[in-house]
Amino acid sequence: MSEALAFPALAPLSRIRLRWRLTVPVLMVAPLLVFMLVFYIEPVLAMLLRSVAEPHWTLSNYTQLAGDTVFLHVFWTTLRTALAVTAGTLLLGYPVALALVRPGRAATVTLVIVLLPFWTSILVRSYAWMVLLGRHGLVNEALTAGGLIDHPLRMLNTSIAVHIAMIHILLPYMILPIANALRQIDPSLAKAALGLGASPFRTFRDVILPLSMPGVAAGVLLVFVLSLGFYITPALVGGPRDMTISMLIAQQVDQLNWPYAACLSATLLATTLAIMAVFQRLFRVGNAFRLTGR
Repeated sequence: MSEALAFPALAPLSRIRLRWRLTVPVLMVAPLLVFMLVFYIEPVLAMLLRSVAEPHWTLSNYTQLAGDTVFLHVFWTTLRTALAVTAGTLLLGYPVALALVRPGRAATVTLVIVLLPFWTSILVRSYAWMVLLGRHGLVNEALTAGGLIDHPLRMLNTSIAVHIAMIHILLPYMILPIANALRQIDPSLAKAALGLGASPFRTFRDVILPLSMPGVAAGVLLVFVLSLGFYITPALVGGPRDMTISMLIAQQVDQLNWPYAACLSATLLATTLAIMAVFQRLFRVGNAFRLTGR
Protein backbone atom coordinates (compact mmCIF):
# COMPACT_ATOMS: atom_id res chain seq x y z
CA MET A 1 0.00 0.00 0.00
CA SER A 2 1.46 3.36 -1.03
CA GLU A 3 1.86 6.39 1.20
CA ALA A 4 -0.89 8.26 -0.69
CA LEU A 5 -3.43 5.50 0.06
CA ALA A 6 -2.40 5.00 3.66
CA PHE A 7 -2.21 8.72 4.41
CA PRO A 8 -4.49 10.79 2.17
CA ALA A 9 -2.97 14.01 3.47
CA LEU A 10 0.36 13.01 1.91
CA ALA A 11 -1.11 12.64 -1.59
CA PRO A 12 -0.25 16.24 -2.67
CA LEU A 13 3.29 15.76 -1.37
CA SER A 14 3.65 12.55 -3.38
CA ARG A 15 2.48 14.32 -6.51
CA ILE A 16 5.00 17.10 -5.93
CA ARG A 17 7.79 14.56 -5.55
CA LEU A 18 6.71 12.76 -8.73
CA ARG A 19 6.52 16.04 -10.64
CA TRP A 20 9.98 17.01 -9.39
CA ARG A 21 11.43 13.64 -10.45
CA LEU A 22 10.03 14.19 -13.94
CA THR A 23 11.11 17.83 -14.15
CA VAL A 24 14.76 17.38 -13.15
CA PRO A 25 15.71 15.07 -16.08
CA VAL A 26 13.95 17.40 -18.52
CA LEU A 27 15.86 20.40 -17.20
CA MET A 28 19.14 18.49 -17.43
CA VAL A 29 18.52 17.46 -21.05
CA ALA A 30 17.12 20.83 -22.15
CA PRO A 31 20.51 22.50 -22.88
CA LEU A 32 21.49 19.62 -25.13
CA LEU A 33 18.14 19.74 -26.94
CA VAL A 34 18.49 23.49 -27.52
CA PHE A 35 22.06 23.05 -28.74
CA MET A 36 21.05 20.29 -31.18
CA LEU A 37 18.08 22.29 -32.40
CA VAL A 38 20.08 25.44 -33.11
CA PHE A 39 23.35 24.00 -34.40
CA TYR A 40 22.24 20.76 -36.07
CA ILE A 41 18.54 20.32 -36.80
CA GLU A 42 17.98 23.85 -38.13
CA PRO A 43 21.00 23.73 -40.52
CA VAL A 44 19.99 20.28 -41.77
CA LEU A 45 16.43 21.44 -42.45
CA ALA A 46 17.77 24.53 -44.21
CA MET A 47 19.98 22.29 -46.36
CA LEU A 48 17.07 20.03 -47.28
CA LEU A 49 14.93 23.05 -48.13
CA ARG A 50 17.63 24.61 -50.28
CA SER A 51 18.00 21.40 -52.31
CA VAL A 52 14.38 21.68 -53.54
CA ALA A 53 13.63 25.42 -53.26
CA GLU A 54 16.45 26.98 -55.30
CA PRO A 55 16.25 28.50 -57.83
CA HIS A 56 12.56 27.51 -57.55
CA TRP A 57 10.55 24.63 -56.12
CA THR A 58 11.70 21.59 -58.09
CA LEU A 59 13.06 18.06 -57.72
CA SER A 60 15.25 18.37 -60.79
CA ASN A 61 18.43 18.33 -58.68
CA TYR A 62 17.56 14.83 -57.48
CA THR A 63 16.34 13.51 -60.84
CA GLN A 64 19.60 14.55 -62.47
CA LEU A 65 21.67 12.43 -60.08
CA ALA A 66 20.62 9.14 -61.73
CA GLY A 67 22.17 10.23 -65.04
CA ASP A 68 25.12 12.15 -63.61
CA THR A 69 28.17 10.02 -64.39
CA VAL A 70 30.39 12.15 -62.17
CA PHE A 71 28.12 11.62 -59.17
CA LEU A 72 27.79 7.88 -59.83
CA HIS A 73 31.57 7.49 -60.09
CA VAL A 74 32.17 9.52 -56.93
CA PHE A 75 29.42 7.65 -55.08
CA TRP A 76 30.92 4.28 -56.03
CA THR A 77 34.40 5.50 -55.05
CA THR A 78 33.05 6.59 -51.67
CA LEU A 79 31.36 3.24 -51.04
CA ARG A 80 34.42 1.30 -52.19
CA THR A 81 36.71 3.33 -49.95
CA ALA A 82 34.36 2.92 -46.98
CA LEU A 83 34.17 -0.84 -47.51
CA ALA A 84 37.95 -1.21 -47.81
CA VAL A 85 38.61 0.91 -44.71
CA THR A 86 35.95 -0.96 -42.71
CA ALA A 87 37.42 -4.34 -43.68
CA GLY A 88 40.94 -3.17 -42.82
CA THR A 89 39.97 -1.80 -39.42
CA LEU A 90 38.06 -5.00 -38.61
CA LEU A 91 40.98 -7.27 -39.48
CA LEU A 92 43.43 -5.16 -37.50
CA GLY A 93 41.10 -4.16 -34.68
CA TYR A 94 39.63 -7.48 -33.54
CA PRO A 95 42.95 -8.94 -32.29
CA VAL A 96 43.67 -5.66 -30.50
CA ALA A 97 40.24 -5.77 -28.85
CA LEU A 98 41.01 -9.30 -27.64
CA ALA A 99 44.27 -8.02 -26.13
CA LEU A 100 42.39 -5.20 -24.39
CA VAL A 101 40.11 -7.53 -22.42
CA ARG A 102 42.92 -9.73 -21.12
CA PRO A 103 43.91 -8.79 -17.56
CA GLY A 104 47.39 -7.45 -17.02
CA ARG A 105 49.64 -4.49 -17.66
CA ALA A 106 49.78 -5.21 -21.39
CA ALA A 107 46.07 -4.40 -21.67
CA THR A 108 46.66 -0.98 -20.06
CA VAL A 109 49.51 -0.21 -22.43
CA THR A 110 47.39 -1.33 -25.38
CA LEU A 111 44.52 0.90 -24.27
CA VAL A 112 46.86 3.91 -24.12
CA ILE A 113 48.13 3.15 -27.62
CA VAL A 114 44.56 2.85 -28.92
CA LEU A 115 43.46 6.12 -27.31
CA LEU A 116 46.61 8.03 -28.26
CA PRO A 117 45.32 9.04 -31.73
CA PHE A 118 42.34 10.80 -30.12
CA TRP A 119 44.79 13.28 -28.59
CA THR A 120 46.08 14.34 -32.02
CA SER A 121 44.19 16.30 -34.65
CA ILE A 122 43.03 14.45 -37.76
CA LEU A 123 44.66 17.17 -39.84
CA VAL A 124 48.02 16.60 -38.13
CA ARG A 125 47.79 12.84 -38.61
CA SER A 126 46.91 13.28 -42.27
CA TYR A 127 49.91 15.56 -42.79
CA ALA A 128 52.06 12.98 -41.01
CA TRP A 129 51.03 10.37 -43.58
CA MET A 130 51.94 12.83 -46.33
CA VAL A 131 55.43 13.04 -44.82
CA LEU A 132 55.67 9.26 -44.53
CA LEU A 133 54.35 8.34 -47.99
CA GLY A 134 55.74 11.21 -50.07
CA ARG A 135 58.13 10.69 -52.96
CA HIS A 136 60.99 11.69 -50.67
CA GLY A 137 59.22 10.61 -47.51
CA LEU A 138 60.49 8.39 -44.74
CA VAL A 139 59.15 5.16 -46.27
CA ASN A 140 60.76 5.74 -49.68
CA GLU A 141 64.00 6.93 -48.10
CA ALA A 142 64.17 3.83 -45.89
CA LEU A 143 63.46 1.48 -48.82
CA THR A 144 66.07 3.23 -50.97
CA ALA A 145 68.67 3.18 -48.20
CA GLY A 146 68.03 -0.52 -47.68
CA GLY A 147 68.59 -1.26 -51.36
CA LEU A 148 65.06 -2.62 -51.82
CA ILE A 149 64.12 -0.11 -54.54
CA ASP A 150 66.06 1.93 -57.08
CA HIS A 151 63.48 4.66 -57.63
CA PRO A 152 60.95 6.17 -55.20
CA LEU A 153 57.57 4.49 -55.24
CA ARG A 154 54.44 6.52 -55.94
CA MET A 155 52.46 6.02 -52.75
CA LEU A 156 51.06 9.46 -52.03
CA ASN A 157 47.92 10.60 -53.90
CA THR A 158 46.80 7.00 -54.45
CA SER A 159 43.94 4.88 -53.17
CA ILE A 160 46.37 2.86 -51.06
CA ALA A 161 47.46 6.01 -49.25
CA VAL A 162 43.83 6.95 -48.57
CA HIS A 163 43.05 3.50 -47.20
CA ILE A 164 46.13 3.36 -44.97
CA ALA A 165 45.60 6.82 -43.51
CA MET A 166 41.87 6.34 -42.92
CA ILE A 167 42.41 2.93 -41.32
CA HIS A 168 44.93 4.48 -38.95
CA ILE A 169 42.52 7.27 -37.99
CA LEU A 170 39.36 5.15 -37.67
CA LEU A 171 40.88 2.07 -36.02
CA PRO A 172 39.88 3.08 -32.44
CA TYR A 173 36.23 3.32 -33.51
CA MET A 174 36.38 -0.38 -34.41
CA ILE A 175 38.39 -1.55 -31.43
CA LEU A 176 36.41 0.03 -28.59
CA PRO A 177 32.91 -1.36 -29.43
CA ILE A 178 34.36 -4.84 -29.96
CA ALA A 179 36.28 -4.66 -26.68
CA ASN A 180 33.12 -3.53 -24.90
CA ALA A 181 31.20 -6.51 -26.30
CA LEU A 182 34.01 -8.89 -25.32
CA ARG A 183 33.98 -7.58 -21.75
CA GLN A 184 30.29 -8.43 -21.46
CA ILE A 185 30.92 -12.11 -22.24
CA ASP A 186 30.84 -14.31 -19.15
CA PRO A 187 34.36 -15.80 -18.74
CA SER A 188 32.85 -19.01 -17.39
CA LEU A 189 31.49 -19.81 -20.86
CA ALA A 190 34.97 -20.08 -22.35
CA LYS A 191 36.19 -22.05 -19.33
CA ALA A 192 33.26 -24.44 -19.71
CA ALA A 193 34.02 -24.98 -23.39
CA LEU A 194 37.69 -25.67 -22.63
CA GLY A 195 36.68 -27.99 -19.81
CA LEU A 196 34.47 -29.98 -22.18
CA GLY A 197 37.43 -30.62 -24.47
CA ALA A 198 37.14 -27.82 -27.01
CA SER A 199 40.40 -26.43 -28.38
CA PRO A 200 41.19 -22.72 -27.87
CA PHE A 201 40.46 -22.05 -31.55
CA ARG A 202 37.13 -23.84 -31.42
CA THR A 203 36.25 -22.03 -28.20
CA PHE A 204 36.91 -18.73 -29.94
CA ARG A 205 35.01 -19.76 -33.09
CA ASP A 206 31.94 -21.22 -31.39
CA VAL A 207 31.70 -19.13 -28.19
CA ILE A 208 33.65 -15.87 -28.23
CA LEU A 209 33.15 -14.81 -31.83
CA PRO A 210 29.34 -15.29 -31.99
CA LEU A 211 28.83 -13.48 -28.67
CA SER A 212 31.00 -10.56 -29.82
CA MET A 213 29.08 -10.00 -33.06
CA PRO A 214 27.01 -7.09 -31.65
CA GLY A 215 30.28 -5.27 -30.98
CA VAL A 216 31.57 -6.15 -34.43
CA ALA A 217 28.37 -4.83 -35.99
CA ALA A 218 28.61 -1.61 -33.96
CA GLY A 219 32.24 -1.09 -34.96
CA VAL A 220 31.51 -1.79 -38.61
CA LEU A 221 28.62 0.65 -38.54
CA LEU A 222 30.68 3.38 -36.88
CA VAL A 223 33.65 3.06 -39.22
CA PHE A 224 31.56 2.71 -42.38
CA VAL A 225 29.38 5.74 -41.60
CA LEU A 226 32.39 7.87 -40.65
CA SER A 227 34.18 6.78 -43.82
CA LEU A 228 31.26 7.90 -45.97
CA GLY A 229 31.64 11.48 -44.79
CA PHE A 230 35.43 11.69 -44.55
CA TYR A 231 36.93 14.76 -46.19
CA ILE A 232 40.31 15.90 -44.82
CA THR A 233 42.29 12.70 -45.26
CA PRO A 234 41.15 11.81 -48.82
CA ALA A 235 41.65 15.44 -49.86
CA LEU A 236 45.24 15.49 -48.57
CA VAL A 237 46.63 12.04 -49.36
CA GLY A 238 44.33 10.99 -52.21
CA GLY A 239 44.40 11.76 -55.91
CA PRO A 240 41.80 12.96 -58.43
CA ARG A 241 40.47 9.40 -58.82
CA ASP A 242 39.85 9.16 -55.08
CA MET A 243 37.29 11.96 -54.85
CA THR A 244 34.57 11.25 -52.31
CA ILE A 245 31.10 12.71 -51.96
CA SER A 246 32.25 15.11 -49.25
CA MET A 247 34.97 16.40 -51.58
CA LEU A 248 32.42 16.80 -54.39
CA ILE A 249 30.15 18.74 -52.03
CA ALA A 250 33.03 21.06 -51.09
CA GLN A 251 33.82 21.54 -54.77
CA GLN A 252 30.23 22.55 -55.53
CA VAL A 253 30.22 24.96 -52.59
CA ASP A 254 33.40 26.59 -53.91
CA GLN A 255 31.60 27.05 -57.23
CA LEU A 256 28.63 28.58 -55.38
CA ASN A 257 26.38 25.81 -56.71
CA TRP A 258 24.46 25.66 -53.45
CA PRO A 259 21.34 23.76 -54.64
CA TYR A 260 23.40 20.89 -56.10
CA ALA A 261 25.67 20.83 -53.03
CA ALA A 262 22.59 20.64 -50.80
CA CYS A 263 21.20 17.85 -52.98
CA LEU A 264 24.44 15.87 -52.64
CA SER A 265 24.44 16.46 -48.88
CA ALA A 266 20.85 15.25 -48.58
CA THR A 267 21.71 12.15 -50.62
CA LEU A 268 24.67 11.40 -48.37
CA LEU A 269 22.51 11.91 -45.28
CA ALA A 270 19.77 9.62 -46.66
CA THR A 271 22.34 6.94 -47.51
CA THR A 272 23.81 7.11 -44.01
CA LEU A 273 20.41 6.90 -42.32
CA ALA A 274 19.41 3.95 -44.53
CA ILE A 275 22.59 2.06 -43.64
CA MET A 276 22.06 2.75 -39.94
CA ALA A 277 18.45 1.55 -40.18
CA VAL A 278 19.53 -1.68 -41.88
CA PHE A 279 22.18 -2.36 -39.24
CA GLN A 280 19.75 -1.64 -36.44
CA ARG A 281 17.27 -4.00 -38.06
CA LEU A 282 19.69 -6.85 -38.71
CA PHE A 283 22.00 -6.48 -35.71
CA ARG A 284 21.37 -5.34 -32.17
CA VAL A 285 24.07 -2.71 -32.35
CA GLY A 286 22.57 -0.70 -29.49
CA ASN A 287 23.60 -3.34 -26.96
CA ALA A 288 27.26 -2.98 -27.94
CA PHE A 289 27.36 0.69 -26.88
CA ARG A 290 26.31 -0.01 -23.29
CA LEU A 291 29.09 0.72 -20.86
CA THR A 292 27.83 -1.74 -18.25
CA GLY A 293 25.39 -4.57 -17.94
CA ARG A 294 24.73 -7.63 -20.03
